Amino acid sequence: MQKTLKKYFPVFALPTVIAFAIAFVIPFLLGIYLSFTKFTTVTNSQWVGLNNYIRAFTEDHDFLNALIFTTKFTVVSVVLINVLAFVIALLLTRGIRGTNIFRTVFFMPNLIGGIVLGYIWQLIINGVLLNFGVDITFSSTYGFWGLVVLMNWQMVGYMMIIYVAGIQNISSDLMEAAEIDGASSWQVLKSVTIPMVMPSITICTFLTLTNSFKLFDQNFALSGGAPAKSSSMLALDIFSTFYGRNGYEGVGQAKAVVFFIMVALIALIQLRLTRSKEVEN
Repeated sequence: MQKTLKKYFPVFALPTVIAFAIAFVIPFLLGIYLSFTKFTTVTNSQWVGLNNYIRAFTEDHDFLNALIFTTKFTVVSVVLINVLAFVIALLLTRGIRGTNIFRTVFFMPNLIGGIVLGYIWQLIINGVLLNFGVDITFSSTYGFWGLVVLMNWQMVGYMMIIYVAGIQNISSDLMEAAEIDGASSWQVLKSVTIPMVMPSITICTFLTLTNSFKLFDQNFALSGGAPAKSSSMLALDIFSTFYGRNGYEGVGQAKAVVFFIMVALIALIQLRLTRSKEVEN
């Protein structure tokens, strides 16, 4: 059986490999090439070397502002989402009645699309801010905290499900041993629960980190980067550069390559750090 599978594996894998190459590998490599060119279409490009990358960091200050804004947003979102999700998961694994209903309710916001979610929260936040004579586009601070609230409302339930699975996977023998040794609730949480849930923490941190950096739909719908692009995140800034400024297609592509490298490096570092703290259950 194993010999048969190995023999025909290339045949069955070939369609998927071809589709992956057409949909991802080729466009990705072409995008890297275009980031070193001045172009209007794929077939109309002129090699300019590192000029697009230089322009992205010297001529376009919006990119650096978007980088700072995105970094701040990511740090706040990753911390809040994971802490809230973990706390809720702890509460829902204490044998409370109606636990399944609560899990469903908390998870439901994750099913709503980003654009729709952005417009819903725009209406809610503006409804509150208009009582003070302003709206969400009045200041980047409103846009920042609006995005934080939106992201938490959408992602906490999803992360909670992962934490619940991790907590339920903890061996009951460990918990009983800790109780017999006279460990307090805080000591059990610190020395047993958190170390045993580290695989879930690794997954949740990775998901919240990458999703926060790549956030586009919600940013576009909620504030659109207003006022004066001060609440634009990196993905929205790249989109605006590529599609909103003539002659800046190459610069937008260069920003996209930098964005990819940055997110990939940060994600890999995070995975390495959190996995090093994982222990066997």
